[in-house]
Amino acid sequence: MDSGLKITVLGSGTSQGVPVIACDCHVCTSSDKKDNRLRSSILVSYNNENFVVDAGPDFRYQMLRAKVKSLRAVLFTHEHKDHIAGLDDVRAFNFKEERDMEIYCSNSVKTALHREFHYVFSKDKYPGIPSLQINEIGLTTFELPGGLKVQPIEVMHYKMSVLGFRFKNFTYITDAKTISSQEIEKIRGTEVLIVNALRLEEHISHFNLKEALQLIEEVKPKRAYLTHISHLFGTHDSITAMLPSNVFVAYDGLEIYL
Repeated sequence: MDSGLKITVLGSGTSQGVPVIACDCHVCTSSDKKDNRLRSSILVSYNNENFVVDAGPDFRYQMLRAKVKSLRAVLFTHEHKDHIAGLDDVRAFNFKEERDMEIYCSNSVKTALHREFHYVFSKDKYPGIPSLQINEIGLTTFELPGGLKVQPIEVMHYKMSVLGFRFKNFTYITDAKTISSQEIEKIRGTEVLIVNALRLEEHISHFNLKEALQLIEEVKPKRAYLTHISHLFGTHDSITAMLPSNVFVAYDGLEIYL
């Protein structure tokens, strides 16, 4: 029986997180817990299986904070360090669940993982290293363990190809600056959309608020949430005051049920 989707926002911040090291701005010193943002990631729960999109530097703490006891797979959007750096910590799940961790990623991410975590793929394996099963994906639909189908969506992060993912009527997009009309068609019909919106000012490789709202207006989800929030954007409350009634600011720990 289909149990529906549950999405947990594990991190809603940029590559530096919020607060930023050594910064005393009003956002970084805010007392509102919603202004504390770990690196961007989500947990997707479906039919008693858990899947994570991106495992950045905060992955270990994100798993502990969300009390994740079982994890079936990690999907990667792209190879930047704020999205892959925590992969080593999947070995805790290897040990507990006595199975490889399924990894779903593009060829470019696969190459980066072999470079950054070379010891995992060495012929002479050191005891206790992560055990991975790499599944290379492109832009065609694939199926996760437990039967959840996933539609990859290509977005451009300046000149880098990044994958967004659509799970049923939910779509997650991070680190996008442009999306082709062909890929936008894959998003249409989405009930809930999470999309990056770095700040008010334009940026070379990320949507700003205006660009994110333009995408939301084009695909018309029932609800949309902004993620990958910079401390330069503002506090949770100040950003909320700028938004249409169906658009919200994501925050760490947000749970969405579909």
